[in-house]
Amino acid sequence: MLPEDPVPDVAQRARRRIARRLLPFLLLLYIIAFLDRMNVGAAALQMPGDLGFSDRVVGLGAGIFFLGYFLLEIPGALIAERWSARRWIARIMISWGILTVLMAFIHTIREFYLVRFLVGAAEAGFFPAVIVYLTHWFRYADRAKAAAFFYAAMPLSYVIGSPLAGWLLGMSWLGLRGWRWLFILEGIPAIVFGVITVFYLTDWPRQARWLRADERDWITDELSREKQAKQRVRSYSIWQALRHRDVILLTLCYFFSTTGGYGINFWLPTILKRLSGQSDLKVTLLASLPYLAGFVMQQWNGWHSDRTGERRWHAAIPTLLCGLALFLAVVAGSNLALSVMLFTLVGACYFAYHPCFWAVPTVFLSESAAAASIGLINSVGNLGGFVGPLMMGYLVTRTRSFAPGLLYLVGSLFLSGVLMLTVGVGRRHAVAEQASQAVARNQ
Repeated sequence: MLPEDPVPDVAQRARRRIARRLLPFLLLLYIIAFLDRMNVGAAALQMPGDLGFSDRVVGLGAGIFFLGYFLLEIPGALIAERWSARRWIARIMISWGILTVLMAFIHTIREFYLVRFLVGAAEAGFFPAVIVYLTHWFRYADRAKAAAFFYAAMPLSYVIGSPLAGWLLGMSWLGLRGWRWLFILEGIPAIVFGVITVFYLTDWPRQARWLRADERDWITDELSREKQAKQRVRSYSIWQALRHRDVILLTLCYFFSTTGGYGINFWLPTILKRLSGQSDLKVTLLASLPYLAGFVMQQWNGWHSDRTGERRWHAAIPTLLCGLALFLAVVAGSNLALSVMLFTLVGACYFAYHPCFWAVPTVFLSESAAAASIGLINSVGNLGGFVGPLMMGYLVTRTRSFAPGLLYLVGSLFLSGVLMLTVGVGRRHAVAEQASQAVARNQ
């Protein structure tokens, strides 16, 4: 799962065992999370016609998820660090699974907005809880690869979910339209795996009966050494971390990247449908191509970032290229083949950025300071998931064209990339990164 390195056998055994035990299961949980998050985009192929919703209503409903998400993200991250990431992840999954099933039974705009808001509030804390959980198990030298493996769920969920959604949209069982079954059948797995999570995951290495004693001691000692290396540079309190220049910059970077990313993710099926005039199944298959490319590039970029020990450029360059590819897609206009190719490049670049981005906060922060900062970055940043779909819906309704909305997303992506280049230029951040890298090299 993670590549070998020239360290004693106990280290190789521990790294392998931890990766094989945790990463596939966390990947599966995040796939379930993104299937539940993206299904409203696929449902938008049928739901507006059935319920009489305009593009603006659907865009706002898609984005309002992130308002609920925003409110509870930082408390959720701290609960995961200070209480139990395992139990918190399980609670989150069961709650959002139940609410996703309820989405199948909405009939009015008010119900649509309310349930989407509650789904976002229920899911808040899941992502930072997992990122915090990874810092309990993976050393600095392995963290971007581990994050890349976990974050592969995002593009994979679209590769799996797009054709699955297209198939479900064609069904009509028990008098319910396909989009309603989409919510029911994608909400149930979250409930089931939420229960399984309680029994499968382990909060800390010292509690892991599935590790040998020498393996538990090795990973505990390595993570303790990394923590001490950071504290020798400077130890941050929660409030100091939340006011840290780089945390604020990372929050802005993530806000603008998610504005672009979720604006594209939600509207891509509709754009391809209107460009091609194909069936729902064929459209969802076309829409899966950017995510397949994203999966491949994400793994390569995470591997290369860990190999070189560099994070900032590995996050900034893909974001800038993503904005450029999206701009060219706007220029391509109604040329379907060229548009699909360029949207595929957009997906490849967008997903390549994430594992390197999320490795940055843990370079100079640890424990509760890192948990709170990750919660802040993810909660405020994900408000871009509200702004992106909403602005697209507003501009499409206002102009009867996708071009103005897509250009708005282009600007957001470019701004994110430029801001990313300013992260970590301070001396303390650089010293902390060098200290973490030195620990990694000596392992």
